[in-house]
Order: sequence, then structure tokens, then C-alpha cells
Amino acid sequence: MSYSQYLDELERKVLKVSFFKTKIIIWAMLFLSVGGYAKAPEITSRDVKNKIEELLKSHAFYKKFTPELIERTIQNFFDELDPSKCYFLAGEVTEWTPPSETLVNSALTAFNKGDYTTFYQIFSQLDIAVARRNRLEAKIANHELPKQVKSDEFKDAPYAETEEELFDRLLRIKAMQVEAARRFNEENCELFLQRIQKRRLNHESELLNTDPQEKNRTILSYLLKSAAAALDAHTNYFTPSEANQFMIQVQQRLFGIGAQLRDTLDGFSVMRILENSPASQSKLKMGDRIIAVNGEPVVGMDIIEAVDLIRGEKGTPVVLTVLRESSSEEDKITEKHEIDLVRGEVVLEESRLETLLEPFGDGVIAHLKLFSFYQDQKYSSGADLRKAIETIRKNHKLQGVLLDLRSNAGGLLPQAVAVTGLFINKGIVVSIKDSSGKVQHLREVDGRPVWDGPLIVLVNQASASAAEIVAQTLQDYGRALVIGDAHTFGKGSFQTFTLDPVSNPKINPQGEYKVTRGRYYTVSGKSPQLTGVQSDIVVPGILSALDIGEKFGKYPLANDSIEPHFEDDLSDISPLHRLQLGPMYRYNLQTRLETWVSYLDVLRDNAATRIESNKNYQNFLAELEKKNFDSESIDLFGQSDLQLIEAFNILKDLIFLHHDQADLRAAG
Repeated sequence: MSYSQYLDELERKVLKVSFFKTKIIIWAMLFLSVGGYAKAPEITSRDVKNKIEELLKSHAFYKKFTPELIERTIQNFFDELDPSKCYFLAGEVTEWTPPSETLVNSALTAFNKGDYTTFYQIFSQLDIAVARRNRLEAKIANHELPKQVKSDEFKDAPYAETEEELFDRLLRIKAMQVEAARRFNEENCELFLQRIQKRRLNHESELLNTDPQEKNRTILSYLLKSAAAALDAHTNYFTPSEANQFMIQVQQRLFGIGAQLRDTLDGFSVMRILENSPASQSKLKMGDRIIAVNGEPVVGMDIIEAVDLIRGEKGTPVVLTVLRESSSEEDKITEKHEIDLVRGEVVLEESRLETLLEPFGDGVIAHLKLFSFYQDQKYSSGADLRKAIETIRKNHKLQGVLLDLRSNAGGLLPQAVAVTGLFINKGIVVSIKDSSGKVQHLREVDGRPVWDGPLIVLVNQASASAAEIVAQTLQDYGRALVIGDAHTFGKGSFQTFTLDPVSNPKINPQGEYKVTRGRYYTVSGKSPQLTGVQSDIVVPGILSALDIGEKFGKYPLANDSIEPHFEDDLSDISPLHRLQLGPMYRYNLQTRLETWVSYLDVLRDNAATRIESNKNYQNFLAELEKKNFDSESIDLFGQSDLQLIEAFNILKDLIFLHHDQADLRAAG
């Protein structure tokens, strides 16, 4: 999904504004961007052909473009241009959606030669569509808005048949946006709507760029996105700015000043300053409004472009021109300041790992919230988590660990192995199979678990990829109980990125891509693809009733399985290495445990009793069933994380039962 699609999807479902209040920002988690439109990448038709050939060479399943893929590409191209179906009318797209067999064959022949005429023809229809949209928007400004519009009515909506039908759709979307804005912040409702309008106009300006070269690059970048996404749900082409955001997400760090900005239409207000960042050590203050960067005005600029101006290489200077409101004895005055900063490394620590301790008996329970599986030259999720647990054990009597992987969308595969290895002895963690059917195993070989006691992994439907590897592997070995939503996201494929976050982080001005190379499986031979990891004890949370997961995405891969590998014969490595590694590796292999599973019946009964007798929880579940939450009612439950509280209760039961059994064994 492109950033433009992301914004339209966000606007289309903006009634679920309560998600922002409870910090469950699904869209920001799944689709990585900062908030605007950027300059098109420096690509030509030849570059597009070369990149598509590279994708096909690397892809796990498709090695050439097929009629099915070209049909998907055409549909994706329309979705890139008009994701919410608010521009084109049905009659304007019937030539291409669905395309005839003749059109598919001719488009495929041309496509394989690097001739993209079909997509230029589609793009040429936008002039009329954009002009119509603006005419209808002007009409809406003076029209009474309908009441009680729900986002569900726009789900999978077809193209409008007539201009009148399109007007009604836009009117109802506007009504939904206004209602959401008022619920979110009555005072800033108009500003909220102005931002939405600005995004729309910026998007249209990008589409209808009067510079022929820039317009051509825009078309080709949309084509590349459409072709890459046709291969499967997780193969993507990224523009340079999107690739930069992807790298920030993987590494959880960036080079800049460490300030969070918000577009206020008359500049960019500083909403937050990160600790230990260049901004925190400067004269910049919360509430400052940035109007220029290095003397270049940024008022009216897209936020992504403004952020790109502020970011830069470590050690380089940047000058921000800001307006600051200050109060005098008589009135408020606006002062202009020039603030000099030196860019530096900004580590997003709070979106890496969060550690909280809860007293229990004569010790503590550790709540370890891991937001992603990250790695850079200095930090990694595995090393940081190990250090956190070792510190806790040094200073406290650790009774149990609650590893919270909710809304963790994954990250780097080696870090999934490293995190799993903190809780098991030696053994296979994850296996990967490519298009040739060759299976390779990734192993924990250190054999030094940092914690071998009571362990619960807390998940939800937004726990994906590397988070699913950790949860399912620990479940396979019987090292942990998985608690939370009935199942996780269901992403069982692995991808490689054209950038290496450690050794090759420089972004190509032509853009980068992520491509699916195969599926992964945990030691039991199961893949979470489509099905997700199944919880041992279901404890509903705020995402439980929503349609979230791989099976709801475009073109997902099917599920399959391989043989279990609890008995590791090292067959995937060379005979020489097998001979050298074998004796040492096989000593102290992780065995399948039944320790925690034996308590499951009691734990489930206790959890069910607590949830059924908790009126607040029952009211919460009733609201979830509505699926279209009312922000006022859901806020009642946002004050407490009911799912987390119950997970703690289950872990406390587990610790008690385990100690009780240990006492009985000692007495016997």
C-alpha cells in the first residue's frame, strides 16, 4: 500500500479515532511513512524494466510476468491512483477493470518489452477525474451533511456509477470526517479538516505535475509499486523517502535533531522533543513553530519534505527559523529565533524496548514490551533484552517474565532467533524454504538462556512476522504459554531488502525494494502463514474483533508445512561442518517441555471466571463486538489495559502453581 493509499484508508476509517487515544495505531504500524508526499524518484522506463527483472530474479515463486500478474498490476495501478474510489466513475475504468483477455495479452507483451503505454493511458484519465473531484468538493462546502455515517459502508465499495452517486459518497465521507474531528478535538475541528484538504490537494498536485519529467517519474514510480505488489502481499517498491522510513523502522534510529513535528498549515509545530537528542540540547522549545530550514521557507511544504530538509548526516549543522509565542505583561507577542543545531544519531528507545516491574511475593514479575526486532551497529533487540533481564535478576528476585509482543510487526529475522535464544537451550528456531524447496535452519547455538522460569508471550492480531516466530517457537518447545487474541497476524513469509541496515544503509535515488524469498516455519514444521499463532489461552483485547491479518491482504501466499525438526540432524550444513559442530551442538539441546502445558486447564478456568465476573471487561467485550467503536464509550476502557492485566493474573497463577508443585516434589 502506498502512502497515498495509507492516508485515504486512514481518512476512510477515521471514525475509529479512539485508536489514536489508546495508542493502538494500526495503520502507522503496518504502513511506514511520516506524513506527506515527496519528490518522485529519479527513474526512467529502462530503470523500471531493470528493477522488475531484478524482482523476478529474486522472488520465491514468480520468475516471469504472467497474464494474472499483469491483470493484478493494472488493478493495483488504479488502487494507487484512486484507493478510496473518490475520483473515477465506473464508466471511466470499465475498459481496464476487469481487463479483457485481448487487453491483458497486449499489455503483457508490451510490458515485457518495457513499453508501458497502457498505464500512461490510464493515467491520462486523471485530469477529468481531479477536476470533477474539486468541483464536487466546492459544492459540498455549502451542503448540509448527513448524520450517523459509518465507515463500514465504504468497505469494498465499487466505483460510483454517476456523478451524483460520487457526490453523495464524498458528502458522506466529509460528514464522517467532521464527526471524527469533533470527537477528537472540538476546538481544532476546522484545522483537522484543513489538513485533510491539504493532503488531498498535495496528492493531486503530485499526480498532475506540470513538469513533464517529474510527471513521468511519478507515473513510473506508481507502476513499479503496482508491479511489485502484484507478486504477493509483501513484495514492495519504495521511493527513496519511503525507503528511508522503512530503515528507520527497522533500526529504530535516525540521523536528525530528535523533534516530533505537526503540520499547522502556517509552519510545523514542535510537539515533542526526544531525550538525549540534539534538539534536547539546543534552545528549541515545545510549541516552537518552524517556518524555515537553512533559510529555505517550509510554510506550505509537505511535512515529509520539511523533515527531509531537517534530517541529514551526523555532525552536520542545520539552522531552524522558528516563531515562538511569549507573554508580556500586556499581551502575547510572537518572536522570531534562529536556532543552530548539529545533527546527530537519534535512537528511538521508547519504540524499541520498554521494561516495567510489578512486585509479586518476595520478588517481581518483569513486563518486557518489545516493539520491534531491530538491529544497527550498536544496538539490537536480542542484546538489549538480555541486558534488561540480567539487570533485573541482579537487583531483584525474578519470579516470571511477560514478553509483550502485541502490535509488534516484526523486523529482522536474525533478531527473532536471538530473542528466542534468550529462553531456550540450543536448537532450531526457524526454518526457511525457498522456491527450489531447499530448507535451511537458523539455530540458537549459544545454549545460555537468560531465563528458564515461568514465561508468557502476550500477542494480538497485529503481532506479525518475527514476533510470530518467537511466539510459536517458544510454544513449540513448551517454554512459554501464548496468551492474548485468538491468533496473530499470520505472516509466514520472509523478505530481503535491497539495503542492509548494518553495512549498506545508503539509499538509492532510484528507490529500493523488498521481495519475498520464501516461507518460514518454526521447529514444529508449522508456518503461521494465514493462520497465525494460536493462543493457548484466549484473552480478548481491543483488536480481537477486527478484520486484521494476512488473509485480508492482497494476494497472500498459501499455508503449508514441513517436517518437524526437534531432532536436529544438521542435514542442511556441509558434512565437514556437521562433523565439527555435531558433538558440541548436540550437547544440551532444547527438549520439548510439558511443564507449563500441564497447568493449562486450571489457568483457562481461572481466566474465564475472572473475565466473566468482571463487569468492566464484559462491557468492553460488548463494545468490541460492535466493531465500529464509539470513541466516548471505548475511552472508558482505555484507562486500563484489561488484556495486559489478565495476562499478569495468568502469569501469577502459573508462578503459584509451579511453586506449589515444586514444594510437593520437595516434600515427597
